[in-house]
Amino acid sequence: METVTTAIRIIPLEHYIILCAALFSIGVAGVLFRRNTIIILMCIELMLNSVNLLLTAFSAYHSDPAGQVFVFFIMVVAAAEVAVGLAILVMMKRNINSVDINLLNRLKW
Repeated sequence: METVTTAIRIIPLEHYIILCAALFSIGVAGVLFRRNTIIILMCIELMLNSVNLLLTAFSAYHSDPAGQVFVFFIMVVAAAEVAVGLAILVMMKRNINSVDINLLNRLKW
């Protein structure tokens, strides 16, 4: 555990912030501009993982385990999001034989 904390403190916290901001921006761009449901789900996961990385870096930098507890809860929410998203994806594939998000309005009653 000591080597992980030492390694985190060697790399400045600003580098983690820049990396997480870049990953989060890529995820947002993917959600906004892509129309494939699978890619949108992957971009949401990318955004959640960038937040997890940032929380872990802050937690290790300040020697406070609270950030790692938040990471655990975010991972639980991400797993539930994937389960629900894939269930919606299977429903779309069965009903309209496509995973294009623009055709989702055909699933209305």
